[in-house]
Amino acid sequence: MFDIITFGSATQDIIVKPKHVTLLKYDKSSSNHKDVCFPVGSKVEIEDMEFYSGGGGTNTAVAFALQGFKTAFCGMVGQDVSGQEVINELKRLKVYTGLVQRTDKKRTNHSVIILNSGTDRTILAYRGAAELLEMVPFRKLKTKWLYLAPLSGLLCDRFEELVRFAADKKIKIAVNPGMAQLSLPNFTQIAEKIDVLILNQEEASFLTKIPFENEKEIFTKIDAMHPGVTVMTRGGDGVVVSDGKHIYSALPPADRNIIDTTGAGDSFASGFLSEFMKTADVEKSVQLGMANSVGNLSKVGAKPGLLKKGQEFEKVEVKKENIS
Repeated sequence: MFDIITFGSATQDIIVKPKHVTLLKYDKSSSNHKDVCFPVGSKVEIEDMEFYSGGGGTNTAVAFALQGFKTAFCGMVGQDVSGQEVINELKRLKVYTGLVQRTDKKRTNHSVIILNSGTDRTILAYRGAAELLEMVPFRKLKTKWLYLAPLSGLLCDRFEELVRFAADKKIKIAVNPGMAQLSLPNFTQIAEKIDVLILNQEEASFLTKIPFENEKEIFTKIDAMHPGVTVMTRGGDGVVVSDGKHIYSALPPADRNIIDTTGAGDSFASGFLSEFMKTADVEKSVQLGMANSVGNLSKVGAKPGLLKKGQEFEKVEVKKENIS
């Protein structure tokens, strides 16, 4: 019996920092974002390069294991060196890998993460083996909780089945859905069976068709379709959580040291759920989630900086208001 089993991607992240990055902003563009530019046909000098594992499934699995939970990861990697490295790391960090499947049809997922000036980054994503996971070993899913990171590829077709399985077996389930899941025509019906729903601002707006600035309206609509706890992350502006009765909000520490934002969402989600699994206390869950994210942001890579069980951390102020 596991405390939690995570589903999602497993990737090999190659993090590079070029010596010179040119940022362009098109005058006629309606977007505020800038574009990274490299000369075509040239050699781009790299100042530094580091290798880490990533992916929503493994990032959260490692975070739960570090918090002392008996954890397993269910996903797919390729029959390649990177796939074996992912498995070796998970074993080293006390995550059970007996549910990891391998394929020779595609390579393990890879991401080339280009660190730009400041905290900006650009990701070149190869969606490989993880897209081919289709067979879910339901008989082996003996656990108290399931955590579904953003799913894509063939596994997305099993999303509803996984949620229904958890409900039927009285297994608690937390879901951090990707756009593929949110786009399902019956997502609102599926959401009724989810215990903890974790979204970012853009996803919450997409789901409700309400501009993310209108938070009260967003939560009113989500609370109507989802009776559990809803978490909405707001990037640098913190987080807002609803349990159907109260709204909790918190800002990150102003003096946090941001080195790399890779894995920030996963680290908050896993920190929040780690405390919630133990105490069901939303305020404490927000504090651990924020601290886990702050630790992750202070290091390069998606897993370095994650908190360990019993590690001291700065607690942010959490505001609690009644839902009128």
